[in-house]
Amino acid sequence: MPFNIAIQMDPVSSIDIKGDTTFALALKAQERGHSLWYYTPDKLSYNEGVISAVGQTLRLFDNPAHFFETGSFEERPLQEFDVILMRQDPPFDMAYITATHLLEMLPPTTKVINNPAEVRNAPEKLLVTLFSELMPPTLISRDADKIKAFREHYQDIIIKPLFGNGGEGVFRLQEADQNLNALLEMFFATSREPVMVQKYLEEVRAGDKRIILINGEAKGAINRVPQEGEARSNLHVGGSAQAVELTKRDIEICNIIGPELKKRGLVFVGIDVIGDYLTEINVTSPTGIREIEAFTGLSMAAEFWNIIEEWTTHWTNSVISR
Repeated sequence: MPFNIAIQMDPVSSIDIKGDTTFALALKAQERGHSLWYYTPDKLSYNEGVISAVGQTLRLFDNPAHFFETGSFEERPLQEFDVILMRQDPPFDMAYITATHLLEMLPPTTKVINNPAEVRNAPEKLLVTLFSELMPPTLISRDADKIKAFREHYQDIIIKPLFGNGGEGVFRLQEADQNLNALLEMFFATSREPVMVQKYLEEVRAGDKRIILINGEAKGAINRVPQEGEARSNLHVGGSAQAVELTKRDIEICNIIGPELKKRGLVFVGIDVIGDYLTEINVTSPTGIREIEAFTGLSMAAEFWNIIEEWTTHWTNSVISR
């Protein structure tokens, strides 16, 4: 039976379909006969007990020159939809958190993916700390003295905002780098949050692997290799995608974290692995499936919708999270 699907995302006109995972998921749903409707997070409202949004019907085309058509704006109660994909990019700020609260109010008949309560409870650089045995040496703190001591111990570190994305605000600081004090002043002047500090992993020169897990199972991966002279491997900042196979260690990591992701209703997840270490678990709007499909021919989007279409009415976002 076709689904009515709503997608909460950034403006569709702003995406680059060549590497956009939301586009790939939505296009595959359309190919399967499901109807698409989309809205931006600022159009989400609560009004006398009803969660609604102002949005548009959406039709997609796998053509960079003309990849979407939209209908007229209309307001619709979100409980009318079978599935809602929460796919806007971070920052993971109070606006983002408020959206998870509003979507959590929807009835069990409307499936929100990923589970909004668990997205809220699983910031990407904090959820990973549940699996500290899989991580590189890591410090989360706002204490400048602790951060300086961490660098003194490990000599070569990565420092990044706790709620950033896409490689923004990520710095490598080696032992002799004199910018640490200024960098911490900048971070702490613009934010009240701690920062994440990790030992720099030389293995990143060979790539930062993005592995896609669907309903707790690894389905595919790409390797993201940083440019020469760049510490970040994110595709958004110039990292190059390469085909890669899952190693025994990758599979071990996925088998350890997969049951917890499934229990939480985190259906579509992208994890980052450098060498033997898990560095992030991305649950908001993880990317990478267009690149995986280009290298392997495997459709992560088809795998995703296979799971959604197989689920029955006992699946609810509230049951999984509580």
